[in-house]
Amino acid sequence: MDCKFRTELGTVTVNEDVLLKVAGYSALECYGIVGMAAKRSTDGIVQMLGRENLGRGVRIRATDESVDVDLFIVVEYGISISAVAATIIDTVKYKIEHLTGIKVNHVSVSIEDIRV
Repeated sequence: MDCKFRTELGTVTVNEDVLLKVAGYSALECYGIVGMAAKRSTDGIVQMLGRENLGRGVRIRATDESVDVDLFIVVEYGISISAVAATIIDTVKYKIEHLTGIKVNHVSVSIEDIRV
């Protein structure tokens, strides 16, 4: 679903794929992230995704003029999960708001796996 917001010059529409990529790349910039994850619905196996499939590890829900973001990530072993999650939340929220101009209500981080 595309997200729309109004400015004094008119209405701006941002495609959902843009939001998915901005959120995915922003999360991967954070220290302690090994990659994005996607669960296969048939057997519950977690797959680690490369940079070309960032959208699978991100879910965007658009509401009025704002969005909610769900991230599914794989973290590095030995890293403080709470610190990594807090960093991801701040970074993703800032980047989406700064790059697209769309307000972010909520960022949810789900740790799907730990890799050595």
